[in-house]
Amino acid sequence: MNEAPRAPGASMRDRDRTTGAGPCYAALDLGTNNCRLLIATPTAGGFRVVEAFSRIVRLGEGLSQSGRLSDAAMERALAALRISAEKVRRRRVVRLRAIATQACRIAENGQGFLDRVAVETGLRLQIISPQEEARLSVAGCLNLLDRTAEAALVVDVGGGSTELSWVDLKAAPPSGPPPVRAWLSIPIGVVTLAERFPEGDAATESWFREMVEAVKAEIAAFRRAESLRPIFEADRAHLIGTSGAITSLAGLHLKLSRYDRSRVDGIWMTRDECDAAAGRLLALNARERAGEPCIGPDRADLVLAGAAILQAVQELWPCSRVRVADRGLREGILISLMADRGRRRRRRRRGPGAPAT
Repeated sequence: MNEAPRAPGASMRDRDRTTGAGPCYAALDLGTNNCRLLIATPTAGGFRVVEAFSRIVRLGEGLSQSGRLSDAAMERALAALRISAEKVRRRRVVRLRAIATQACRIAENGQGFLDRVAVETGLRLQIISPQEEARLSVAGCLNLLDRTAEAALVVDVGGGSTELSWVDLKAAPPSGPPPVRAWLSIPIGVVTLAERFPEGDAATESWFREMVEAVKAEIAAFRRAESLRPIFEADRAHLIGTSGAITSLAGLHLKLSRYDRSRVDGIWMTRDECDAAAGRLLALNARERAGEPCIGPDRADLVLAGAAILQAVQELWPCSRVRVADRGLREGILISLMADRGRRRRRRRRGPGAPAT
């Protein structure tokens, strides 16, 4: 993995002058649908978030048809990235890792857009591979794994792709993360699926079913996780679902009057509860979905695509329980940055020429 760059003008002795804590680390994720920033300071048990920013930019809008990022989409993303860059400077971030995912991976002008971002904002975004994306998503969700289970499937639903990681909890070491036995990235996310299956006048069961079957067709041929299938069939495994669409589904299930991360992140939903929430969504028209406090107008046309992806995974890898994660890539990046900080400190204490441990 490439080393995260030091933020411009930052020193490792800098402290966050706004909070009095320090030093600050930042993770920036430019996805197909969202631009998200998380700034945090290390603590003994992990990290403490000092600032978070998220904006729906729809960078991948129309990409599946044109093969290029549109001018309007790039301007939306640039506006969010300028805000992010200012927050990074104001917080005197000492380590920043900024990544781009599926939209920039596949767009003809993806790297050109990131070169423009660097010139106009000072942010240097790295296009990461699907495997790295899956690894970071798992790292960000580690403390949501139920260690009494034998396996877990982490499902990261993005705008342009979905990453699935099969985690072997039986083989977890006493300290440290459990091994990922298999991973898969499919080129279907909520934006690409919604564009492939436009809703029309109303959402119908048959239209929803078409989306589910399209996703299943992408996953069904994958065989590298088959060694874990008996565990899933015996219901000794669970899913972790991380995405805006899945957290919106959970907010709908909880009947929240406004989205509340503290109530959504980490909750368990049964398979029946997931199906019921999807059924409730299908009964709403687009205007009614936009009026739901945990969905809103920006996700009204995407949330059913997210529900279809989750249902496809549940049908192929059945589990009675799903844990909802309002976390993922950014948290995984921060954990990696702070672990690297710890390794550097240990090397300095050992001094030059000391053997590695």
